Amino acid sequence: MSGVGEIWKAVGDFGPFQKWLVLLTLFPSLSVAFHQFCQLFMVQHVPHRCDTSWIRAIGPNLTEEEQLNLTVPRDAAGAYEQCSMYSPVDWDLGSIMLYGLNATEKCSNGWVYPSAQPPSLLTEFDLVCDRKDLNDISQSIYMMGLFLGSMIFGPLSDRIGRRPVILISIFLQGLFGVGIAFVPHFYVYMAFRCVVGASVSGITMTLLALATEWVGVSSRPKAVLISHCCFAIGQMILAGLSYGIRNWRLLEIAGSAPIFALFFYIWVLPESARWLVTKGRIEEAKKVLQKAASINKRTISPELLELTLYLLMANRYACSVPLCPSFRFVNSLVYYGLSLNVTNFGLDIYLTQLAFGAVEIPARIGCIFLLQWLGRKKTQAVLLLLSGLVAWLVPTTVLGPRGRRALPAAPRFPRQTGVGLCSMSARLAGIMAPLTRLLGRYHRAIPMAIFGSAPVVGGLLCLLLPETRGGPVTMPMVVIPLVLPMGWRESRSGRCFTCLPLQSPGKGQCSDPRPLAFGF
Repeated sequence: MSGVGEIWKAVGDFGPFQKWLVLLTLFPSLSVAFHQFCQLFMVQHVPHRCDTSWIRAIGPNLTEEEQLNLTVPRDAAGAYEQCSMYSPVDWDLGSIMLYGLNATEKCSNGWVYPSAQPPSLLTEFDLVCDRKDLNDISQSIYMMGLFLGSMIFGPLSDRIGRRPVILISIFLQGLFGVGIAFVPHFYVYMAFRCVVGASVSGITMTLLALATEWVGVSSRPKAVLISHCCFAIGQMILAGLSYGIRNWRLLEIAGSAPIFALFFYIWVLPESARWLVTKGRIEEAKKVLQKAASINKRTISPELLELTLYLLMANRYACSVPLCPSFRFVNSLVYYGLSLNVTNFGLDIYLTQLAFGAVEIPARIGCIFLLQWLGRKKTQAVLLLLSGLVAWLVPTTVLGPRGRRALPAAPRFPRQTGVGLCSMSARLAGIMAPLTRLLGRYHRAIPMAIFGSAPVVGGLLCLLLPETRGGPVTMPMVVIPLVLPMGWRESRSGRCFTCLPLQSPGKGQCSDPRPLAFGF
């Protein structure tokens, strides 16, 4: 018996234990989808104008229309300006009506919104006119939280374990998610959203690591696909939830509070056997492996269990990592750029969000068939090129569903060592996506030109990669020195380094630890 793949033949590749574990990973995906896109429904555009109630002091009997005619200028189309007003004067009402007002200024006393409008982030914190950029900035702050979470929770899960990090992340997401509903200032809102973003990274990264360390290699695409489809379902649930709850504070509570129900994970979520072995907690690893085998109706003999633990130890170092951070950057830049622009597609925002979630499910399922038919390299290249060309050629109102349909299908091939790098790259793109939209103030075509060019460049770069379907990963090397424990040596096959044990367990240690380079 050789290779980690043989472990799952003994324990069970994708038995009831792994299926139950994958099911546990689905529930957090619903909350992740909510937090990723909920702000879109909290900052919808509403009519607004400057507060010009100052004129009421000298003309208390003025109608609203008369007040607006005297105090608010009109634009070229004849509509009242939303971000400017006539400068207040100390004249009497007769003089104002006779001579009129000419000098204008920005809104100095706040804004007035329709009285029937439910409370939203826009109306409560005045995210209009000179303050409207705070909306995109706050989205970047949330994405920064995702980035910080990938830096913090990735190493933390290697230090204290997968299970504790998942539980901590769930607690933080529930606590600060509900806390957002009670913030008094927008800057406090942004700080809380940053923490929620960090917790989202902690949940998604660590659940991915836990699932892939328990599920056999042949079944991992299936497990990841199920989780991603659940994220798309979460997007559709968000559309319905936000349609029924228009008050942004109540919506935040409704989307955040259910995460507290996942505290039953304390009793049912298993720890990674691989992680337990790397920390020398052998007895605990034996128990959890035996439990998994028992649930899968398998039996592991003591000799086989010892060999299984040895194989886990022997493969604890990832020796090759796909060169994918740059493509994750491109995917995330365009994906979030289009997703966060949903309010500007000219369609009903709730139906648009529902459509976005719906098209992602067949896109992700179709990715499996494309990988089998075209291979990884061609699939990635074709889908990136397609999304870029659509961004250039198709009007904005239909760009969203088509461009996003291609992007979720762009395959991602996580390896334990590369998950953190890929996640950090994606989060940097997420930070840049809302800020890129701000360039639209100079010309509306600039953001779409960037979102169209990035995937085209990425798709062309994909053509330089080797195909990895049906064979070992042999990626272009970026050499990083890594000193491994005694008992390991380096072996090179093609352009990819691999790790091999020097001797069987129990025969002492090798006296010459040597550095090992690995590519990613």
